[in-house]
Amino acid sequence: MHELAFIVAGFAVGLIIGLTGVGGGSLMTPLLIFLFGVKPHLAIGTDLLFAAFTKLGGSFALARARMIDWRIVGSMAAGSIPASLLTLYVLQRLGPANPAVQQAMTTTLGAALLLTAVATLYKLIAGQAAPRTVAADALRAAATPTHRALPVLLGAVIGALVTLTSVGAGAIGVLVLMLLYPALPLPRVVGADIAHAVPLTLVAGLGHASIGSVDWSLLALLLAGSLPGIWLGSHLMRRTPERLIRSLLSVLLAYAGAKLIAL
Repeated sequence: MHELAFIVAGFAVGLIIGLTGVGGGSLMTPLLIFLFGVKPHLAIGTDLLFAAFTKLGGSFALARARMIDWRIVGSMAAGSIPASLLTLYVLQRLGPANPAVQQAMTTTLGAALLLTAVATLYKLIAGQAAPRTVAADALRAAATPTHRALPVLLGAVIGALVTLTSVGAGAIGVLVLMLLYPALPLPRVVGADIAHAVPLTLVAGLGHASIGSVDWSLLALLLAGSLPGIWLGSHLMRRTPERLIRSLLSVLLAYAGAKLIAL
């Protein structure tokens, strides 16, 4: 019975990702903790690899469509990957099942969910006015940040946050990119965010696996549901009122974040 429930949960999260683009970590991790009673360190570690595999296919599709600016991805990864490895080292030294570490994970996860709720609402407002296309000769300027160090520094913050909570590579990553590259077309912002999330969540997920924080059988069940869910969601996206769904998701994420902080 539990196996079917995990597959259904994976399908539901995959469907929502396909419909809205909201990252799986902000949905799957609290779902595993609250609904299924999975320990926070196992939920986070398993969800990181879940996110890596689910976004890998999206990255291939975006790369074929030439919608990814690899300079932006490289700048973000230059900060996020080292920060992820450093966070993993600290977790290994302290022990992921340590009660103090578990408390830090749940509190930080709650704060990350609140940030994701805000970022999701921001995307509803700013995303409507963001340019959809930019002339070819303006793309290079649009892909240049106001300061070269900012993508690396903010990438480091995202890397530590994602490794500790599995949340942040999606909506928060898009928010950061929209602030750093305001002239960049929204599809290219999303493309850079998804492409950056794949190596980050893969490194963080494998790091969690090395310290025993991944449930491989649970991961397989979630993926068995999420892959068809994403396929269906992507096909239904044009027929669904995105603003309504994202607004409801923001409320749900804010509620889950507040509940985690209160634990």
